[in-house]
Amino acid sequence: MKGFKEFIMRGNVIELAVAVIIGAAFTAIVNALVEGIFNPIIAAIFNADEIGKAVWQLGPVSLGVGQVLGAVINFVLIALVVYFVIIVPINKLNEAAYVRRHGHKPVAEEAAPSEAELLTEIRDLLAARDTKPPQP
Repeated sequence: MKGFKEFIMRGNVIELAVAVIIGAAFTAIVNALVEGIFNPIIAAIFNADEIGKAVWQLGPVSLGVGQVLGAVINFVLIALVVYFVIIVPINKLNEAAYVRRHGHKPVAEEAAPSEAELLTEIRDLLAARDTKPPQP
């Protein structure tokens, strides 16, 4: 039981549960937007009664683009909502908390050198050391 309690109390599990709940709530909102606003507009563009029936006629072939367009729009709207309603405010809050703690905005850290760059630098330092004349 102790291991299970530690597993459940980990931050990742709690964060995942919150993300699933918020995702379900946002899905209902986004679905309402897509079905109530965007699907009728797209259906009108393709001269269809419903978005799922929208087709693109290429000669004798009919491509059913309605469902694909609906899914793409749904995805983009969910991504936009998550970004602007969750990610941007959390980033602002994190930055404000950093400023309160440190008195300045965070400075972008330089990327750590790659393993190849470090090995090259070590090789060059060893080569330079071996070519120096001995010191008295």
